[in-house]
Amino acid sequence: MSYIIDRRLNSKNKNAVNRQRFLDRYRGHIKRAVSDAVDKRSITDIDRGEQVTIPARDISEPVFQHGSGGRRSSVHPGNREFVTGDRIPRPGGGGGGGGGEASDSGEGVDDFVFQLSREEFLDYLFDELELPNLTKRHLKGDASFKYERAGFSTDGVPAKLSVFRTLQAAKARRIALGGYSRFRIRELEETLADAAGDGDEVKAVRLRAELGRLQRRERRLPFLDSTDLRYNLHVKRPVPTSQAVMFCLMDVSGSMDQATKDMAKRFYLLLYMFLKRHYERTEVVFIRHHTTAREVDEHDFFYSRETGGTVVSSALHLAYDILRERYDPSVWNIYAAQASDGDNWDSDSVLCRDLLINRLMPLMRYYAYVEITPRQHQSLWYAYQEVKAAHPHFAMEEIAGASEIYPVFRELFRRQEA
Repeated sequence: MSYIIDRRLNSKNKNAVNRQRFLDRYRGHIKRAVSDAVDKRSITDIDRGEQVTIPARDISEPVFQHGSGGRRSSVHPGNREFVTGDRIPRPGGGGGGGGGEASDSGEGVDDFVFQLSREEFLDYLFDELELPNLTKRHLKGDASFKYERAGFSTDGVPAKLSVFRTLQAAKARRIALGGYSRFRIRELEETLADAAGDGDEVKAVRLRAELGRLQRRERRLPFLDSTDLRYNLHVKRPVPTSQAVMFCLMDVSGSMDQATKDMAKRFYLLLYMFLKRHYERTEVVFIRHHTTAREVDEHDFFYSRETGGTVVSSALHLAYDILRERYDPSVWNIYAAQASDGDNWDSDSVLCRDLLINRLMPLMRYYAYVEITPRQHQSLWYAYQEVKAAHPHFAMEEIAGASEIYPVFRELFRRQEA
C-alpha cells in the first residue's frame, strides 16, 4: 500500500484560495454563464452577481487507483446478443438534474449550482479586454510614483533591516579586525609547542602570556556592531501613466426607436463599467446628438429623453472642438466610440467621412463605430468603410439584436497580441 501525503501549509485565506482554484478550473462554464446573463439583464442590474450551474458530469474529481500492471489477457464468454464491434447503449434511469419523467429505478447526481459575487462576475465580464494601442505618454499628478529597490543603506528603520547583509558585514568586520590576532595565535601556539619540547620554561611562560592577551583581544570583538547594520533602500521614482480620454457619441434622433436606444445604452454601459474598473486615469466625455450635439453628464447621457432629426456631423464637430481645447494629443491617449442606427443625410455622411479622415483619426488611438440596425446599411456605413480603409485603427461592427451586444463589445476591445 502506498500513501501520498500533502505537507504543504495552508494559507491564511484557504477558502479564498480554494475558491479561486475552482473558478479557474471551470472557467469555460462560468464565461458562458456570464455571457448569457448579460444578454438577459436590464441596464440597471447588469453588474450584479450571477448563479452558475455546472453539469454533474463535469465535476468529477481525479482519483488514484492501483492498476493491474504489466500485460494481461482475459477471455469472456460470448452470448447471442452481441458480437465484436457492437456499441452497447448506456443504461437509462436516474441522471439527476430534473426535467425528466419519474422512474422507479436508477440514481444520479444533481447539477452543481453556486453564486458568483459581483466582483467575480465583473472580472469574468471584462476578462482579456483592453484599450487598443494604449501608450504611456505623460506624468500626471503627484501620485504617479512608485518605490523601487536601490541597494542598501547604513541608516533606516528596523522594519527594513536586511539580516543577510548585516551578518555579512559583521563577518567581514570580524575577519578584518581579528585576522592578525588569529595569525599570531597560530604562530605562538607552534612556538609554544617547540619551547615546551625543548624544556625552556621561561620562554614558555612569556609565550603563554602573549597568547592569552591575543585570545582575550579576539574575544572582545563584538559579534554584531552598529556599523554592521544594513537596511534595504527604496527610492521614489516617477512613473509615466497611461492617460486616456474616451469620447462616447450616441445618436438619439427620431429614427432611433426605444429598443435601438436601449441597445446603444447597454453597449455604452458596458464600456463605461470597463473603463472605470480597469483604468483609473481615464476620463469619459459624453455627447448626445440629433440635429445638434451637446456634451452632457453621465446621468443625462443614459436617461435624458431629448430627441430630434439626424445630423451626425454635429457630434464629430463638437468632439473635435473639445479635443483641441482640453486634450493635447501629445499628452493624452484619445479614443472614441460611436453608436448610431446609420440613418443620416447622404451629404452629411460625406462630411462625416472627411471630418474623420482629415481631422479626428490622425489624433485618435482607436475609434469604434457600432451600427445598431436590423435593416440594410445606409449611407453612413458606406462612408465609414472608406474611413476604415484609410485608417487601420478605425473599427466598425453591426448589432442586429440585444444578444449581439456583448460579443461585439468583446470583439472591439479584445486584448491584442504584442
